[in-house]
Amino acid sequence: MSTYDADNDRIKVPRFEESAGFYTSPARSYLMSKIKGKHSKPEMVLRRALWAKHIRFRIHDNKLPGRPDIAIKKYKLAIFVDGEFWHGFDWKNRREQIKSNRLFWIPKIERNIQKDVKVNQSLRDMGYTVFRFWSQDILKNLPKVTNQIDLFLETRRLYK
Repeated sequence: MSTYDADNDRIKVPRFEESAGFYTSPARSYLMSKIKGKHSKPEMVLRRALWAKHIRFRIHDNKLPGRPDIAIKKYKLAIFVDGEFWHGFDWKNRREQIKSNRLFWIPKIERNIQKDVKVNQSLRDMGYTVFRFWSQDILKNLPKVTNQIDLFLETRRLYK
């Protein structure tokens, strides 16, 4: 099976089509079409908390690799809010829990993990610090997340 080591070649994800042997109901297809890549609830919660603390930022900056959910260019900070399923939270254990369409989902998620590693490295090469938060951490422990961002910004302010 494929691996998500950054040095390996790009993981191939099969097309999710009937011709590739994947079948889905119209109801499932409709539900999946409603999943969007930005402005998720955890992302909005974090943005509101940062704005309330007078931390100003840009969202989804397409000039930066990976289009970070939140970018603070002044301090070279890129913040991503990652969904547990899509970005492989506890992947070594949860990989085996996927029961349906494993031939599609396992390479898909491993490719996402591989892309995350590559994006992190690209941003670091540009001098950015990268924070990646799981959506559950933001929803369950927002003060800890915002405190981590505050501490980073405070240390940057001191050494500028």
